[in-house]
Amino acid sequence: MTETTDAAAQADLPAAAVGDKVPAYSWYVLFTLVVVYILNFIDRQILSILAVDIKRDLGLTDGQLGFLGGAAFAVFYALFGVPLGRLADRWHRVRLLTIGLALWSAMTAASGLARNYLTLSLARMGVGVGEATASPTAYSLISDYFPAKKRATALAIYSSGLYLGGGVSLLIGAKISLVWDTAYPGGGIGGLVGWQAAFLAVGLPGILMAIWVATLREPERPPEEHSTGRHPLRDFFVDLSMLLPPFTLVHAARRGMKALVANIAFAAAMVAAAILMIGITGNTPQWSAMAFGYYAVFSWAGTLKQHDPATFRLIWGTPAFICTALGYGLVSLGAYALAFWAAPYAEIVLKLPKEELAFILGANGAASGFLGVILGGRLSDALRQRHPSGRILMIMFGILAPIIPIWVGFTTEDATVFYVMNFLAGLFAATALGAAAATTQDLVLPRMRGTATASFFLATTLVGLAVGPYMVGQISELTGSMRIGVLSLIAVAPISLGLLIWAYRALPEAEATIEERARAAG
Repeated sequence: MTETTDAAAQADLPAAAVGDKVPAYSWYVLFTLVVVYILNFIDRQILSILAVDIKRDLGLTDGQLGFLGGAAFAVFYALFGVPLGRLADRWHRVRLLTIGLALWSAMTAASGLARNYLTLSLARMGVGVGEATASPTAYSLISDYFPAKKRATALAIYSSGLYLGGGVSLLIGAKISLVWDTAYPGGGIGGLVGWQAAFLAVGLPGILMAIWVATLREPERPPEEHSTGRHPLRDFFVDLSMLLPPFTLVHAARRGMKALVANIAFAAAMVAAAILMIGITGNTPQWSAMAFGYYAVFSWAGTLKQHDPATFRLIWGTPAFICTALGYGLVSLGAYALAFWAAPYAEIVLKLPKEELAFILGANGAASGFLGVILGGRLSDALRQRHPSGRILMIMFGILAPIIPIWVGFTTEDATVFYVMNFLAGLFAATALGAAAATTQDLVLPRMRGTATASFFLATTLVGLAVGPYMVGQISELTGSMRIGVLSLIAVAPISLGLLIWAYRALPEAEATIEERARAAG
């Protein structure tokens, strides 16, 4: 074979397989994935700017809005992310992302056809299932296309789609809703009002985007990552059954009587906790979803320990991984809550017009998030070069730095100060994401990256997204003050900091012993 042919063959390989050189195609793939992630967060976050109109038309409470913006999506996103993350480790990732994009886009459009709280909740759950394919496949593809020393930067660029999409969603949602309601004051085709038209308008283009995604090249996996004989889709349904009762009990029974008793006891504890919290708050969907989510994760982790002990050991058996995921999960709790409630707060408390706040908050969110996640990724890579735990310092910054902007921004009556502080809070919180994502990828073997991503997103969704928007809404409802609801977010900072200090201390040894611990686990 000639040198020219060898060079051409290497050019088709992922960057991580050929050293530090990053081919142009890798950047093209990254660009495409960023566009997908922008659509992902437009579909996810558009609910925020439409919240006041939805609350009025469907007769909802702040707690119910918090459920729609949080747990209704988050629980299904997190739980399906587990088997879909495992599927991303074994199957065609581009194909999986294409299917997921088409599904969540269709369910976003279906949100526009909702006529009541139940149907809108079901549509948001469907969006969660579809979007669960996005990050496990994208993280795994990016980790193949980019070398380790540039991975945090690449993941940070990908993550910028989160903030660009979240910001654009406010602009698009407000504009479409306003234009539609102005043109059709009594409701347009089929009686659809502005917020319903907005869901349809942002959902349908995603189905076309899925055709573009389908054209991406799937990187060749190393031989050790190939399937072991069973069809990956068969394994997917097995993994899914690990999360869904009553199959969870069957899996537990197969592991022995001790495992079955532990599973039943944990289920009983979750039911009791849900009943208690429902009695206190009166919100049955929120606490039922949370109890189901935590029970499902417990069941899955127990079964994973038996079926893939090496993966279990490097994820669930590694304090550095768990503390990083949970520590960042609390960063995301505040970030998701602010992203959802900033617009309703400005509209209700500060009496700002929807079109103005959508434009300014949308631009704020896009710019601050984009800058923060890129700067955070670059700085975390630099800190990583100086110390194995350097990236953890960036996550610590992401939880501590937003405290003052949140306090000032949500106690002022001045709109300009509110906008500036909202920008700073978003900028500082965004610096943590690339560092946290790259850290969790560094703590596992390549074949485990999809599962590691799904596990990481369990924390960001079941701790962050499922709790953050709801917590603010529920406290707002109980106290009669949305301001108090938002300021309550500051209370999570000490808990997050404690977890991250633990991760900082444990990470160097954990990363140095990855292969040794994987072999010991079998």
